[in-house]
Amino acid sequence: MSKLNASQLRVSQPTREDLKQIKRTPIYLIMDRIIDTYNIGSLFRLADATACKKVYLCGDMEYPPSSRIHKAAVGTENWVPWEKKDSTVEVVERLKKRGVQIIAIEQSQRSIPYSRLGEVVRTPCAIIVGNETFGIEREILKMADLIVELPMLGINKSFNVWGCAAVVIYKILEGILYK
Repeated sequence: MSKLNASQLRVSQPTREDLKQIKRTPIYLIMDRIIDTYNIGSLFRLADATACKKVYLCGDMEYPPSSRIHKAAVGTENWVPWEKKDSTVEVVERLKKRGVQIIAIEQSQRSIPYSRLGEVVRTPCAIIVGNETFGIEREILKMADLIVELPMLGINKSFNVWGCAAVVIYKILEGILYK
């Protein structure tokens, strides 16, 4: 299958056969109450770029079809398997039962630097990104096998949610693609 550019993606409607041709990585992406539709769309675009196995949109948030998500996702929401769920806790419980390592991206006393992720990550894994204002709920953080954070060297306390997810997912992919 040939790669599509942004103008082609915006109008693409993949068939089941098209979707079967994409070799998925053993990485799930869990969005926990993401507010900004630009972030949601950008996370879909990231999930496509990294061939995530599945995306879960959890809690009170917008989900496709949405013209605002579509604009940022440039149509990738049609190419990435996704599911809307009411509860992040239920998704995490279900994935843990299937042996999926749960990795939250958050600033916490339990956080390790993302640079150490290669030492402790195993696949399959799920990456959780949280609400832009309140972060990931404490109950969900307690369920996480790992919590990772990126260093913040400037005045800002936090980095954009899709940017954090990109750094972490590509760090995980280093171990998968470049063994």
